[in-house]
Amino acid sequence: MTSKQRAMLRSMANTMETILYVGKEGVTPGTVKEAYDALEARELIKGAVQPGAPVKEAMEELCRQTGAEPVQQIGRRFVLYRPSRENPRIVLE
Repeated sequence: MTSKQRAMLRSMANTMETILYVGKEGVTPGTVKEAYDALEARELIKGAVQPGAPVKEAMEELCRQTGAEPVQQIGRRFVLYRPSRENPRIVLE
């Protein structure tokens, strides 16, 4: 992903609500399924990690298990992107 594509995705995620929450237990199979389903439906999701849980490790683990790419991480919030396998809507230049 180029920096221009990443900037476009960051601007799109700026107004999005956080829909995925990772608890203190870290990335669980339920969290992975929720992230996978959300990525398939929306392609771009914003998540947050509860206090006391490692943000970077949670984001990397979700990316690895869902096939997504990290877009941004600020504080305890992060943004992931993966094109939908069945109905891609976001077109990267």
